[in-house]
Amino acid sequence: MKILWCWRCRMDVPMLEGDEAKKAYELLSEGFSNPDGGSSFKSRFKALIDYYKEITGVEESHPNVIMHHIVETYGPPCEKCGKPYRTSKASFCAGCGNKRKL
Repeated sequence: MKILWCWRCRMDVPMLEGDEAKKAYELLSEGFSNPDGGSSFKSRFKALIDYYKEITGVEESHPNVIMHHIVETYGPPCEKCGKPYRTSKASFCAGCGNKRKL
């Protein structure tokens, strides 16, 4: 787990990395493939939600939020402000607007 700035949440949040992220993807897949899990996100993805809380200490209620808190989906740190780019191919920093030279 690593604390990074999230451009969607506009704050520092705990993000999953490496094997933690791999396990989260597996739990997400299980939630989609388990028709007995119920109809709400909270019930179908309870294992993922519980896992994220166990790793990060943060209680999150929606699997989409958890899945955009994965370090590997973000780009390198901005040269100006140090916040990560949204992706490895992002042309500007969502944090400060710095234009990136690719």
